[in-house]
Amino acid sequence: MASMRVHELAKEFDMTSKELLDRLHEMKIPAKSHASMLADAYVDKIRKNLSPEIKQRAGKIDAEEAKQLAEEKAQEERKKAEEEANRRAAVEKERALREAERARREGGAPKGETRSEQPKHTPKKAPVSSGFEGLASQIESEKERVAREKAEARAKARAAKMAAEVAKKQAVEEALRSRGRKSSKPATQHKGPAPVLTPKKSSNFSSLLSQIESEKQRIEAQKAEQANKPKTERSERGGKKGERGSKKGKRGNVVQVVPELENQSQGEDRYAQMAVQAEKLQRDKVLAEARAAVAAANSHEGEGRRKKRKEKRQAEARERMEMEAIQKGLDPTLVLDDSVVEIPQGANVAKFAELLGVQPNDVIKRLFMLGQVLTLTQSMSDDLIELIADDMGRKVRVVSPEEEYAVVYHDSEEDLKPRPPVVTVMGHVDHGKTSLLDAIRHTGVAAGEAGGITQHIGASIVNIDGRQITFIDTPGHEAFTAMRARGAQVTDVIVLVVAADDGVMPQTIEAINHAKAADVPIVVAVNKIDKPGANPDRVRQELVEHDVIPEEWGGKNMFVEVSAKKKLHIDDLLETILLQADVLELKANPDAEASGYVIEANLDKGRGPVATVLIHRGTLHTGDTVVAGTSYGRVRALIDPRGNHVDSAGPADPVEILGLNSVPTAGDEFRVFEDERDARKLAEERALRARLAEQETKSHMSLDDLFSRIEEGKQTDLNLIVKADVQGSIEALRDAFEKMDQSEVRINIVHSAVGGITETDVTLAAASDAIIIGFNVRPTGKSKQQAEKEKVDIRLYRVIYQAIEDINAARVGLLSPDIVEEDTGVAEIRETFKVPKVGTIAGCYITDGELHRDDKVRIVRDGTVIFEGEIASLRRFKDDVKSVKQGYECGIGISGYQDLKVGDTIEGYIVKEVERTE
Repeated sequence: MASMRVHELAKEFDMTSKELLDRLHEMKIPAKSHASMLADAYVDKIRKNLSPEIKQRAGKIDAEEAKQLAEEKAQEERKKAEEEANRRAAVEKERALREAERARREGGAPKGETRSEQPKHTPKKAPVSSGFEGLASQIESEKERVAREKAEARAKARAAKMAAEVAKKQAVEEALRSRGRKSSKPATQHKGPAPVLTPKKSSNFSSLLSQIESEKQRIEAQKAEQANKPKTERSERGGKKGERGSKKGKRGNVVQVVPELENQSQGEDRYAQMAVQAEKLQRDKVLAEARAAVAAANSHEGEGRRKKRKEKRQAEARERMEMEAIQKGLDPTLVLDDSVVEIPQGANVAKFAELLGVQPNDVIKRLFMLGQVLTLTQSMSDDLIELIADDMGRKVRVVSPEEEYAVVYHDSEEDLKPRPPVVTVMGHVDHGKTSLLDAIRHTGVAAGEAGGITQHIGASIVNIDGRQITFIDTPGHEAFTAMRARGAQVTDVIVLVVAADDGVMPQTIEAINHAKAADVPIVVAVNKIDKPGANPDRVRQELVEHDVIPEEWGGKNMFVEVSAKKKLHIDDLLETILLQADVLELKANPDAEASGYVIEANLDKGRGPVATVLIHRGTLHTGDTVVAGTSYGRVRALIDPRGNHVDSAGPADPVEILGLNSVPTAGDEFRVFEDERDARKLAEERALRARLAEQETKSHMSLDDLFSRIEEGKQTDLNLIVKADVQGSIEALRDAFEKMDQSEVRINIVHSAVGGITETDVTLAAASDAIIIGFNVRPTGKSKQQAEKEKVDIRLYRVIYQAIEDINAARVGLLSPDIVEEDTGVAEIRETFKVPKVGTIAGCYITDGELHRDDKVRIVRDGTVIFEGEIASLRRFKDDVKSVKQGYECGIGISGYQDLKVGDTIEGYIVKEVERTE
């Protein structure tokens, strides 16, 4: 028999889920809600216990069986009542025994104290109403007894020890006094109470307290007697004796004022009081705790404390959520409102209905009433989500994918430590960005770039005077706008490179706008000052127009004049960068789990997916599990910009990561997970959503818009498959294609990936009628032969300009050509002739150009076109000719038109299709 849920079993018994849950709690069967699963054994037990009741409900039980069941039930109830009575009697008996034992122990205490403390030790308690309360009272009383016995034992031991010390020191004092005095009268006065000091063995603690009290009274009397002694008696006793007597007198006087004995006599009173107070406080504390525990058990005060702790945790969570909402720039009231439902951006109808807890048919009906016919799997726009939710009286908040996966970190000020600055170099193409970095780090990057232009983001580390600076080089060409914007998001300082001989260019303005949008300070490096036409002041004036004002002119931007080629003032530029970083006070927590951004990613033939990351927080170690976008994996190796393998990388360090399962997208945020299963789950969920979003963005032909498309004209698609060496190049090409006019020709990138051109790419191109664009990659294996066999066009490029120009040319070639009329010749009608069975023939003279027999003609009379048609016959003399040139006469017959008059003009023309250039 399979397991069943609570609501299924309730339906079988014709009961509500709540009724069945109550019965399950009575039978001690664990079940939390109607959806809880019940094991086979529990199901059998429930059916066995509830089957009589169910039969009685359904009327399927006879009178005898009902009577028997009633008797069994009554007998069971009597048995339970007897057990409860026996248990209560046992509890009461045990309680009476404990009370008697307690009274017996406290019988020897002083009467006044016993009377005053008796109500505290033996409070009247209400009869036990349940097994739990009786057990709780037993536990509390047992705790009370143990604590009281321990306190009494400690007090007894302490009092006995003090009494022994007092007796011992009193005996020493009496011996010293008897030795120094001749008279035995004072000695007899002190010998009287001496036997009192001998502690009598008694098991009663009150007798010990009485001994301490009597000792205290004796010490006070002795101190008063010593204070009243005349000083003259002691001086005469010392004067009658000689030197020895005087020494004895001195010794006797010393005995009487021994500091140890005086302090001891003064301390005895304090020790006795401390012992009594400690015993009383301990007893009161134990009684208070016992009363509080009993009161909490009877009044369910413990539940109140748990409720308060729960409310405190909820308040702390709400405060933390409010801080996160403020940091994300969201309205805290929407985030903290429990009634607000978060809907992911682009959710379909089924997901929307599931999150709101409504039927999908209700959502579809409301959409239909708004004129939006959507199925369960179709996405809803943000406005449509809010409109439908408002119509249903629900509060929703549309969550973007970035916000859904965003993680907010909270670091205390003690954990933050200084970190190196991250500097991004920006500027116009060919203004010397890479050459400037080359002059700083001496790596010769520019020599390896195609055409001397940086093609993808690179990162490097420069150490200056023991301090580290991380540089990010973003390309300057306008096609790399997205890459440059991505670099501005992760940077702390921007170095804007402007050529002194060229001034501010469009990409320079673009870089300024990105820096302002990211709220990043700008340090201007005026490059190429060694050239003859350099004018740094003109650069400053042009930058002032874009709110980049030098410090010497009252602004906040620092300017440095450098020459990358001559390596002039490079040190000044680095000092300026460090100064700007010191002003920013850059800090990060290096002890946390690592997180940061992917700067670049590519597919290496020998190493697999390689991602260059910049760590923003924490420390990344070899073996950590990371998630970057839709990619995840365990870090197999960390490689610094110099190619060395390292074990860890801290904040602001760029490193290459090996071990990811796929190539991430440049700009993705990465973070470390403790469990690889959580990382895999998140990456797979992101990949699934990305695929669904990609499928939903594709437009499909439908009958509704078929007519409108026919009216607009035929729409042509240009399908492309883009393969590149790095992900940033793919983004640049995609961005350039999106900027092209696609009103008539739509450019579709069917597939894009990092790596060489494979046979799979060729097969996909053949199936989708696409062109393969390869940027800095080559065909691998037999893909070239397969492309020739399938007649697939493969275009390979190394510079992005050529790729964009060729695609634009192919796009323009697919545009519908322009229809133009080209004039061929003009003939003037000088005479008309009537020919039987043929019609009117015009005798013409060719005044301009050349008329062909296949030309179309227009009949123009007084500057107005009165007819358009074709030439029926063209003759010169009696011969049919194909064309007649300027200066010759001919006879022309117009097809379908006979109203020709002298003075009319016949204009010949041809219709040509001219290929469009844009």
